[in-house]
Amino acid sequence: MTVAQQTLCRHFADLLSYPDSATRETAAACVALLRELRPEVDEPLTGFVNFLDSHQPARVEEIFTATFDLQPACHPYVGYQLCGESQQRTMFLIKLQQLYNQHGFAAGSELPDHLSTMLRFIGTVDDRHCCKELVSDGLLPALEKLLQGLDQGDHPYVVLLRTLQCFLAETLDRDSTLFSVVRPKETCACST
Repeated sequence: MTVAQQTLCRHFADLLSYPDSATRETAAACVALLRELRPEVDEPLTGFVNFLDSHQPARVEEIFTATFDLQPACHPYVGYQLCGESQQRTMFLIKLQQLYNQHGFAAGSELPDHLSTMLRFIGTVDDRHCCKELVSDGLLPALEKLLQGLDQGDHPYVVLLRTLQCFLAETLDRDSTLFSVVRPKETCACST
């Protein structure tokens, strides 16, 4: 990934973390960088920025919590989305933590499979093979399930998740020498 793509991953990680006083500024920085990288896209994330502008911070926090914490179909945990609460998810968490340790990455207070934690890792590490696998076998399938769980075109987080999904897919497609989008049906990010 390029430095700009890694920066975008970190911006998305912040936007998918619990909202704080920097969320609006991060969203604006994300929009600016997306426009720079993808000038053909008109108004990326505009709906999400408008949502942040038109709601008080307490309301944004309430919507975030109602979306990602109270709806099991929308829990922002990649392993949960791919494997449910199972032994496979436990193994996935263990392997992710080992991977983070190997690269000197601290997951912080979230579980290793939290969407924002995985995005921060991808936005930090320079291991191309590792990033390719996490994106193609983990993040993209989990984002698809999250979007199915939201299933509301006007929900403010739909545009954020769809933009992230498109960015990650285009990153894989655009740089085929670094990443190959091979997602065999029998391969599951949790199966190892």
